[in-house]
Amino acid sequence: ECRRKTHIPPGVGVGVGVLLACTLSSACPMLPKSGLMEKDGLKGLPGLAKLDFMLLFAPRRKPIAIRACFLGFVFGCGMLLSFSQSSWSHFGWYMCSLSLFHYSEYLVTAVNNPKSLSLDSFLLNHSLEYTVAALSSWIEFTLENIFWPELKQITWLSALGLLMVVFGECLRKAAMFTAGSNFNHVVQNEKSETHTLVTSGVYAWFRHPSYVGWFYWSIGTQVMLCNPICGVGYALTVWRFFRDRTEEEEISLIHFFGDEYLEYKKRVPTGLPFIKGVKVEL
Repeated sequence: ECRRKTHIPPGVGVGVGVLLACTLSSACPMLPKSGLMEKDGLKGLPGLAKLDFMLLFAPRRKPIAIRACFLGFVFGCGMLLSFSQSSWSHFGWYMCSLSLFHYSEYLVTAVNNPKSLSLDSFLLNHSLEYTVAALSSWIEFTLENIFWPELKQITWLSALGLLMVVFGECLRKAAMFTAGSNFNHVVQNEKSETHTLVTSGVYAWFRHPSYVGWFYWSIGTQVMLCNPICGVGYALTVWRFFRDRTEEEEISLIHFFGDEYLEYKKRVPTGLPFIKGVKVEL
C-alpha cells in the first residue's frame, strides 16, 4: 500500500525552466501517505501549488522537501555548467552525478522499502569522513584548475570517469531494487520476519553489488574530475571501508542464514577487488 502512494517525480532536462521544475518536483516522493493529494481540488494543482500546500500543512515534511529541492537545484546548476565552454564543464558532470546519487538513494528507498525511510536516506550526512573526502576533492579540483587548467581538460579521462559513475550508479540501484525490502542503509544486527537471502539478479554476480556499485561510483567521480591526489586517496579509502563493512555484514548474514549463506559465499565473489569477505573457521 505504501508503494502505491509513493509519488515519483517527472524527468528533468536542461535549462533554467527545467531546473525550476526539477527543484519543485523533487519533493513528490515525500508527500504524505494519507491521501493528501486526493483532497478537494488538490490533485489537479500544478507542482508549485502542491509543494506550497505540502510545506504549509505538513511541516514535518519540510526538512525532507528542502533537501530534495536543494539537490534538484545542484543538478540544474551542474547541467548548465556541463554545457558551458569553461574549464569547469567536467565539474558540472560531477555535480549532476553527486546530486542524482543522493536524491535517487532517497527515491529508491521510498519506493522499495518505505518502512526504513528517513531523513538519513539521502545519505547527505553519511559520515564526517565522507564530508571531508568530498570537500577535499572540490579543493583539489579548484586549485589544479587555477594553476594547471590543462589538467582538467583531458576529456577522454573524464569520459572514462563518467562511464564508471554510470556503471556504479546503475549497479547499486539494481541491487537496491533486487533486494527490495531486504535492503537497508544500516547493517542489520537482528533478523526481521521478512528478511530473506537474495541470490538472484545482480546478486548472482556479486555478493555485495550495492557496495561494488558505490566503490566504482566514488572512484569514478575523481577520474571524472581528473583529480590525481583524491583519485588515489579515494581508491585506498573506499577499499578499506568496504573491506571492513563487508566483513561486518557477512558476520550478520552468517548468523541469520547459516549454511545457506555459507554455500552462497562459496559460489559467488564479493565483486570488490582483493576483498573476499569474512573468513570462516571450519
